[in-house]
Amino acid sequence: MARSRDESSPLFAGNAAGTLRLISYLALAMVLMVLDHRNGWLWRVRYAASAVVEPVYRLANLPGAGMRTLTVAFADRKLLTEQNQRLREDLLLANARLNRMAAVAEQNQRLKELLDTQHSLELNVQLARVVGVDLGAWQQRLVINLGARDGVKPGQPVIDAHGVIGQVVEVLPTTAVVMLVTDPAHAIPVVVERSGLRTVAYGARDGSGMVLPNIPLAADVRPGDKLLTSGLGGRFPPGFPVGKVESVGLGASGMFRAAQVQPAADIDRSEDVLLLHDQAEPAGPPTPAAPSGPPTGLAPAPGAAAGSMPAAAASAGNPPSAPAPARTAGTAPASAGGAR
Repeated sequence: MARSRDESSPLFAGNAAGTLRLISYLALAMVLMVLDHRNGWLWRVRYAASAVVEPVYRLANLPGAGMRTLTVAFADRKLLTEQNQRLREDLLLANARLNRMAAVAEQNQRLKELLDTQHSLELNVQLARVVGVDLGAWQQRLVINLGARDGVKPGQPVIDAHGVIGQVVEVLPTTAVVMLVTDPAHAIPVVVERSGLRTVAYGARDGSGMVLPNIPLAADVRPGDKLLTSGLGGRFPPGFPVGKVESVGLGASGMFRAAQVQPAADIDRSEDVLLLHDQAEPAGPPTPAAPSGPPTGLAPAPGAAAGSMPAAAASAGNPPSAPAPARTAGTAPASAGGAR
């Protein structure tokens, strides 16, 4: 709805009073501009007023500044969270790689020990890897990754870098089952390294180790004695470590002593083992020993007479005696009386 003439602004009214008022305002503005240009009064007023108005500006700017601060804070927090997550993942990956490297280094060390054992004893062996473990109370078995296709045979001895582990009891096409020396059904002839006593070591019934159940009361067996394979029975070659005596006590029957034995091999930690093959026996008689005697330079020259003078005498000017004429087959030797 349009305004009427009477409702119009008095500043722009069409009468003479309005025009006079407009001229007055314009003149005042001109005067103020001239004074401000020459004396700088309005600048001082603006300078003084800014000290009062500036807090109002700051107060009015607080919501916007707060929103910007919150946005930056949330963005930084999100960025820090993402960076923290990435760093955590990198740390887990680095730890996994480090653990893997440690495991590989330990595996290399075990393989080196097995290789050193093979080279030091000059054995005909075959390296196998453990792929299954059954360490129960009633049986102690391992499964290796070699079988009939690889030439594995039942009864083959199995060792590691520290001693005898057991023997092969079942052969499959690609795998084989090894009965450990700690199995209750296993027995191995042993000899006490210190005293030379021969006996048989059995697997403990609880799978905790090995036992020597039939030690004579007068036998010299002490804790700390080392047990070696004796070679009896022809299954295990002699001289391989079997275990160490931990304790010796009176047996259940009272007629023998019994000993608890800790196996020498790493039964519960071995990952690689060696299968022993039959050792080749030397063919023919043994090589004769080299002849012994005085040096060749001190031996007499061949063909020299038993009564000849030493070379020192010949060099002194005494000619050597002429050799005696050879006797014929029918000539009798002169008797001692013929020289008279």
